[in-house]
Amino acid sequence: MQTTSFEVLTTLSTLRDYIRWAASRFTQARVSFGHGTVTALDEAAALVLHTVYQPYNLAEAYLDTVLTMHERQAVITIIDRRINERIPASYLTNEAIFAGLSFYVDPRVLVPRSPIAELIEQRFSPWVEEDQVGRILDLCTGSACIAIACAYAFQNALVDAVDLSVDALAVAEINIENHQLSDSVTLYQSDLFKALPPVQYDVIVSNPPYVCHQEWENLPQEFRAEPDMGFKGGLTGLDIVLRILVDADDYLAEQGILVVEVGSSAETLQNTFPDVPFYWLDFERGGDGVFLLTAEQVHDYHELFIAALR
Repeated sequence: MQTTSFEVLTTLSTLRDYIRWAASRFTQARVSFGHGTVTALDEAAALVLHTVYQPYNLAEAYLDTVLTMHERQAVITIIDRRINERIPASYLTNEAIFAGLSFYVDPRVLVPRSPIAELIEQRFSPWVEEDQVGRILDLCTGSACIAIACAYAFQNALVDAVDLSVDALAVAEINIENHQLSDSVTLYQSDLFKALPPVQYDVIVSNPPYVCHQEWENLPQEFRAEPDMGFKGGLTGLDIVLRILVDADDYLAEQGILVVEVGSSAETLQNTFPDVPFYWLDFERGGDGVFLLTAEQVHDYHELFIAALR
């Protein structure tokens, strides 16, 4: 028999109680994760703490503090919504954490979760010299989380952020204003490179649509709440990736690097180009499917990329 809200309100009292209860409910309801958290307990903690206006790194001693009746009801309501509506938690809180930074998000953009965050925190070391990075390009920027994180990491660099979606750019603008980076980050509505000025970049980074048609058909409901244009990469998942590989040659500085997340399409990409020495990056915090090529490599295999695109 399912526990009623009244029973929860009157029998559970502390932050710890509600985090445990929410985690149990998520497990029972078979909620899908993957939008910044990977377990029911992590997701429960994130939602409960946000709802009572506490930081995600709250000291454990405070987990035994007692919630007011108003706070308890607010927690029950948001947990019910997460289960019943099957939308990512970040859409309920309008917040996502990426590279240690807070970003506004809503259903106009994908929820930030790329392992590229770890690369940015490391300032793309050892692939570039930090003081030699003057221009960075973020393709398919969405919420602008990658662009903004890059602006923090390379404070003397100019960052261009590109997206085709007007809705996504509206969210990106909110985040640029919230982080007061309008002098460092410039937004472009563009189909990849098409509307960009003839500029060469020291770093081109992208988390483009890369999900193949078959995988898209089988994604959990939570992912269907996000804009599908952020996922769909065509029949093989490589439609956008191939265009980036071809056109990056004209926009990379001599010592520049290209970093692209291709996720589940990594094997398809490597099989398509068995002779291309993609460097597949490792991440301490998990995640895979991100490759790096130098400007020289992008140039050397340019004709091969063109042939594949045709």
